[in-house]
Amino acid sequence: MKRKKKPAARAAARPALLPLGALAAGFGLAFGSAHAQTTAPEDSKETTLAPIKVKAQAEATGKDSVRATETRIGKGQQELRDIPQSITVVTERLIDDRNLDTMKDALRNTAGITFQAAEGQEEDVRLRGFALQSTGDIFLDGMRDPGFYDRDSFNWDRLEVIRGSASMLFGRGSTGGAVNQVNKQPMLINQNELSMTLGNGGYMRGTADFNLKTGDDSAVRLNALVNEADNGGNRIDKQGIAPTFRWGIGTRDEFSVGLYHLQYRNGINYGFPWLQNQVSEAFKPDAYYGAASDTTAGGTTYGTATHVHRFAADSELRTVLRIARYERDQRASAIRFAAAAQQPGGVAVSPATIGAGTVLTRGSQNKIQDMESVYLQSDYSGGFEAFGMKHAVLSGIDLALDDFNRYATVTPAGVTIPAKPTTTIGTPDDGGAVDEALREVRRSQTFDARAIGVYAQDMVEFAPMWKLLAGLRWDQFGGTYRTYATANLGGTNTTPPGTQTAERERTDSLWSRRFGVLFQPTEQQSYHLSYGTSFNTFGDAYSFDPQGTNTPPEASRNVELGGSIDWAQGRFTTRFALFHATKYNERNTDQDSVSPDNYILSGQRHAAGIDLDFAGRITPAWELFAAYEWIPSAKVDKGTLVGGEVEGSRPAMTPRHSGSFWTTYRLSPQWRVGGGLTARSGTRPYLAAFYAPSFVTGDLMAEYKAGDLSFKLNVTNVTDKLYADQLYRGHYVPGKARTVQLTTSIRF
Repeated sequence: MKRKKKPAARAAARPALLPLGALAAGFGLAFGSAHAQTTAPEDSKETTLAPIKVKAQAEATGKDSVRATETRIGKGQQELRDIPQSITVVTERLIDDRNLDTMKDALRNTAGITFQAAEGQEEDVRLRGFALQSTGDIFLDGMRDPGFYDRDSFNWDRLEVIRGSASMLFGRGSTGGAVNQVNKQPMLINQNELSMTLGNGGYMRGTADFNLKTGDDSAVRLNALVNEADNGGNRIDKQGIAPTFRWGIGTRDEFSVGLYHLQYRNGINYGFPWLQNQVSEAFKPDAYYGAASDTTAGGTTYGTATHVHRFAADSELRTVLRIARYERDQRASAIRFAAAAQQPGGVAVSPATIGAGTVLTRGSQNKIQDMESVYLQSDYSGGFEAFGMKHAVLSGIDLALDDFNRYATVTPAGVTIPAKPTTTIGTPDDGGAVDEALREVRRSQTFDARAIGVYAQDMVEFAPMWKLLAGLRWDQFGGTYRTYATANLGGTNTTPPGTQTAERERTDSLWSRRFGVLFQPTEQQSYHLSYGTSFNTFGDAYSFDPQGTNTPPEASRNVELGGSIDWAQGRFTTRFALFHATKYNERNTDQDSVSPDNYILSGQRHAAGIDLDFAGRITPAWELFAAYEWIPSAKVDKGTLVGGEVEGSRPAMTPRHSGSFWTTYRLSPQWRVGGGLTARSGTRPYLAAFYAPSFVTGDLMAEYKAGDLSFKLNVTNVTDKLYADQLYRGHYVPGKARTVQLTTSIRF
């Protein structure tokens, strides 16, 4: 594939995409032409598939309950009880109840999740200790969502977390699992909602959700967001809009086109330094020590076009095209304790000397990236009977093109940019700044990725109450990585900026497998035993070093024994799973230098434990959601990278205990109250010899409804506890300080 030429300057390196709205419309028109040629069977004059509509009406929307019963995360619309893997669903009901604005907020309400703080506010998510974002395991409506940006919940119907190896479903990555954001879709009703949230720290968030039925089988939906806050210097300035038009709903051919745009220019809290490997109470949870010039600007714009062709009530072909652009411009300050000579009395910082006068330095941590992506995915799901057995088949193909660019910030020749001014613990948000506009942005790296995946899966009901599942997928992932000179000319440097300095390329082809047995003695019970594999290529993070270019992918497997049981007349569901996840050929640098040109796949680690989920209504008035994960066994079985984690140690970012609990009770038709806890046991940052302390935080909620108008008061982190939420060996980002927010909503 020939790469288009790009100027060195970043501004010029952003070729405009085709107008996404026009492209989506064109895609819809193309399908519309196909629709016009589609005729109903001769024995039926009715194109509306009534059984499909009945099924759609039976499934509660995300706002109705904290309990979900169906998902598309397993490819095709499936009941959760038919997926032999641990899945947690955070519905819109829970998102609204707890005011969960971002993906990080929502994931904190699940279990087994940790966040690495190495790059500031990006979603460096770990599940069971295995990386998600760095391996591309964040998805949007079942399609990869690879960009580094601050994901917001304003257009979500739900967030789904599937645990364990899942490359048969998603391709590369998926060692610990995958996270899927599910966008809201137009419905055949007229329903509108406006919400406004005000809180401490100058917090203001307004959202709009308009759904308009435009015909017998068509509707349009518009979601919008404005979010601002001062946050003591860690500002929020974010806007978003997401219109979607859907037609042919419930008929043989259904279409939708949508546009999504999110942009922000927020502050960035790079966190606090550890004090002798501990969290110091000298810092306050809401303190912000970054420079006034620090910012994280960016967002995404994508257009999506979807066509669903229904062959019968239980079989369909769903095809989706998405074109997206992601941008990120981060200018951050890494906060550290100044040297002893700069401290009061010339004494190094210690628990005995730390105080309001302790001096902090602000280092520069800049990261600028952009990416353009094109994804095309087509999935068939259907059922049939053969040889006296029922079959539920899933199959499909997906194609992906990613064009990734990374940039360096350089001080131009002849320009002097002073160091960022120091500050003290007692003077957060002191206004200290530098002129970031003086830095010149130069392209430093590019990565062109190409991927194709083909899969097929069959679930056979071979006996009453018994089902057997088998799936196989083939993937090919290739990438071309280039580096460019960025330094100024002068001295011994004679390479002009923008000159290509290296080119590396690699292509990998792999098979992924999935097997499972399900025992479903009643409509309320489902038990499973499953096995799945996954793989990670070196190009998952959009770069190749010389050794990685010559190294095959890593591989993983997951074994799980679990099930689900419905209680309380089907209003409440308990899910449970015993799991054993192993990455059995992790990359390792050859310490004896036998293979200096590549890594060897000799490392191994595992995590084993139990997942528990509880969701639904215990009584019509009492609703509960809880997620808990216990990982008693986790170990680096064989040494990994030189200078990496020690063989025999517990892997970093793998908490023994983690979970979240939330419950609400309706006191009367007008009043509803709720509360919950979030907890995590001590967790070791990557390459650190110490553990971040365990923590438990509590939240409260009270809601009053007067017809279509409602008022909701939320208090998050009631005790204003200081705790390390996002972890790195040199610093941590604290969890959210106590916040008090009042939300007013009106439906019409």
